[in-house]
Amino acid sequence: MILTVTLNTALDITYRIPALRAGSSHRVSEVTERPGGKGVNVARVLAALGHEVTVTGFAGGTTGRVLRDLLTEVPHLTDALVPVTGTTRRTVAVVDGRSGDTTQLNEPGPTVSHAEWSAFQEVYGDLLASASAVALCGSLPPGVPVGAYAGLIRTARAAGVPTLLDTSGSALRRGVAGRPDILKPNADELAELTGSHEPLRATLDARRRGAGTVVASLGAQGLLAVTPDSRWHAAPPARLRGNPTGAGDSAVAGLLSALVEQQPWPAALSRAVALSAATVLSPAAGEFDRTTYEKLLPTVTVTRESNAA
Repeated sequence: MILTVTLNTALDITYRIPALRAGSSHRVSEVTERPGGKGVNVARVLAALGHEVTVTGFAGGTTGRVLRDLLTEVPHLTDALVPVTGTTRRTVAVVDGRSGDTTQLNEPGPTVSHAEWSAFQEVYGDLLASASAVALCGSLPPGVPVGAYAGLIRTARAAGVPTLLDTSGSALRRGVAGRPDILKPNADELAELTGSHEPLRATLDARRRGAGTVVASLGAQGLLAVTPDSRWHAAPPARLRGNPTGAGDSAVAGLLSALVEQQPWPAALSRAVALSAATVLSPAAGEFDRTTYEKLLPTVTVTRESNAA
């Protein structure tokens, strides 16, 4: 079983309108709802690939109930979310039909009490006993300690479970000190962590801060990975036009699935790039088409260069 942790789950709501005009009233042509938060998105992709996956984190209130109801519809996915008295946040995406642009509105999430945080840690420890790997993803809701991810990574290491961390800001700065097996920032998060906008230099710096391997998302340029003994670059065959929403989460799912299958780095990075690209090309934001993914997989280019000085 693969475990994904989403401390700040969300109910993702997408509104489609003909054209977005600031200060105007709009008639919505289509509304969709789906369970969200980065780790939940990762879990949905893993489940679609056929992996047994368990989702944990927090859920509460009316939106939390809707989110959990939607999770029951996902084959291969088990809900182990911890209830909170607050209400799970909503994220609202407004898609402009004329330009194709998306405007995102993200709520902060419910405040988590000390007792709720303690309850989660107990559930998390129990779930690790049957986990083959764990992904710790997304923002921290109010009330959760800023060093939460570092502690959760250390708990997983003590249980012999490999970890992947995908977060940002102070949670990333503190979390990398926990020494995750894989760190998966995007280019902006990597620059914020290290102060460098040069991808290779920043990726090497992030490894020195504690990560075993750093896999950086470089947008259309693909992935740059620095492992303990090599560095790799994986890229799609051409620049893709589409919606990048959820592409990073699909890449995380690709890396995590390859990790538990003990795939070598070229195969892992190819899978991550192909899943990310298939997500960009999907007409539904954050989804991917299995056939498109399988067609893209053999077209990904992976090159290697030694880390030796």
